[in-house]
Amino acid sequence: MKAAYIEQFGGPEVLKYGDLPDPVAGPGQVVVDTVAASVNGADPKVCAGDYKQTKFPLILGRDFSGVVSALGGGVTDLRVGDEVFGVLETGRDGTYCEKIAVGANVVARKGSLSHVDAAALALTGLTALCAVENSLQLKSGETILIQGGAGGVASFAIQLAKHLGAKVITTASTGNVDYVRGLGADEVIDYKTTDFTKVVKNCDAVFETVGGDTAMHSFAVLKPGGRATFIASGAQAPKPDRSDVTALRPAVPRERRYMERVAELYRAGAVRAPHVTLFDLAKAREALQVSEARHLTGKLVLKVR
Repeated sequence: MKAAYIEQFGGPEVLKYGDLPDPVAGPGQVVVDTVAASVNGADPKVCAGDYKQTKFPLILGRDFSGVVSALGGGVTDLRVGDEVFGVLETGRDGTYCEKIAVGANVVARKGSLSHVDAAALALTGLTALCAVENSLQLKSGETILIQGGAGGVASFAIQLAKHLGAKVITTASTGNVDYVRGLGADEVIDYKTTDFTKVVKNCDAVFETVGGDTAMHSFAVLKPGGRATFIASGAQAPKPDRSDVTALRPAVPRERRYMERVAELYRAGAVRAPHVTLFDLAKAREALQVSEARHLTGKLVLKVR
């Protein structure tokens, strides 16, 4: 199979494109012929060695959409030919390729989603669901600030929060203000021109996807008893600089039910796929360079076949 992989750690320039052995479905697994795979913010970090993987060659990528081509022992709830999407098990990378062996229990039928949109929504949707519904337990009538609204996870979170009945405030760069407003945000703050801490207050919740100084400053907009959850500040949430709020780091388990929830929300019209920039698998290095720069709207997706 064709794959984009590394044989040493470094920047995007170490990513290679070539042939690797086809995977075989083990017990409880399926082989998926990949149609699309998304590029995530973690991928440049994996490439650089930040996650300590040491087995080479290492194929990058965590989420995908494709067609089941083989079943491992014990798999009875999927069939060859099923169109599925999902996120690899925790701690695994390996979707920038033509075939993936993955646990059947973490993939779901994609329904009416296109393969490109399914790949774009898999990990972003999973992360947003776990952050907004599980970690923050956002309720109708509450106010939430979502940092970095034009990103893949945040753009899903905006739509999800509106679906749950919350008031949504988000931050975005000047060029993305209209984009995030179109996702349903009630109030958009251009962080290029406005300090969000000067205009936002008394939020019930914050979903922080940016990291750095933005994360620490986010505590300032919470009302007493408010809570904030963080996905761009490492394995642990930053420690609040005040004692009357809660800082959380969402668990993001790989389970089929979350993929089914993503597909259900899409089918119901509650969420739509993000803006997608498409690259051929052979151009994965260029896509990784764009991801590393971190200034993009929506999602980067690799077209595999």
